[in-house]
Amino acid sequence: MADLAYYVIQMALFILIAPLVGGIIKKIKAFTQKRKGAPVYQVYLDIIKLFTKDTVVSNQASWVFTATPYIVFASAAAACAFVPVLPGIAMKPLPGDIFMVIYILLLGKFFMAISGLDTGSTFGGMGSSREMMISAIFEPSLIVAVITLGFSAKSTSLGDIMLHSARLGPAIVQPSYMLLLVSLVLILIAESSRIPLDDPSTHLELTMVHEAMILEYSGRYLALMELASLIKQLIFITIIANVFIPAGILVYAGSGFAVLMVSLLAYVAKVAAISVAVACIEASTVKLRFFSIPNLAALSFIASFVGFLQYFTGGGN
Repeated sequence: MADLAYYVIQMALFILIAPLVGGIIKKIKAFTQKRKGAPVYQVYLDIIKLFTKDTVVSNQASWVFTATPYIVFASAAAACAFVPVLPGIAMKPLPGDIFMVIYILLLGKFFMAISGLDTGSTFGGMGSSREMMISAIFEPSLIVAVITLGFSAKSTSLGDIMLHSARLGPAIVQPSYMLLLVSLVLILIAESSRIPLDDPSTHLELTMVHEAMILEYSGRYLALMELASLIKQLIFITIIANVFIPAGILVYAGSGFAVLMVSLLAYVAKVAAISVAVACIEASTVKLRFFSIPNLAALSFIASFVGFLQYFTGGGN
């Protein structure tokens, strides 16, 4: 029962913190552009407002269009249960690993892509095809990075991978991990639909990818899609934070309440720091041409594959 409560609280934390990450990124981008910008809690207000709005559904839409927002949100929320915020607390980890997380998220992405095609919108179909292409070319680097982390931790469970990083301590600063970090940061940018691959704030139809797929959504449907996208972004940020910045991770269960709160605050600080880094990357780059995106995917794959080779040539450390 205690473990069940932990997973419910963890999913609630993801849902509550995810909009804050989006708010931090927007605030930092505004600061770099010498603008005041909206407050960091504006994303919460926008989502709440969307839930109060009526939905408009095309006459051409089928059940896929109306079911997709719930499936996308449910898949993102379900994936949260397999990504420990505070690894080492739950006595009985869920019987799933990082591959489970990847393919649960892919389920939501699949339905999002076919919903873009469902209404017959030209821009929706264009966004769906582009999203699938980007996902396909970044998936090999993600799989190689995950396999390398799994070999290092002798497990593909995210909890075990994070605890292994915490046990390494300063030894985590090694070439294989640094290369994997570069690869996963690029994957985070791709999966979050951020500059330089996509611009989540654009309204130029010919440059939209993620936004083109949800162009026909409104009201609570749009709120669920936006919230799911923010949760997915936070999932990748959490993986990077707890694997490559293991400070604050509890290696052993049974710690007191005060220690748990300190660990939680450390997690929030790491998430905020990575959010600032993502915002700085966006502010310092421009959106790539669509046919230049494979070059970035190749860089991500090279980093992950060289990290894979370095892990074995370095004696499996």
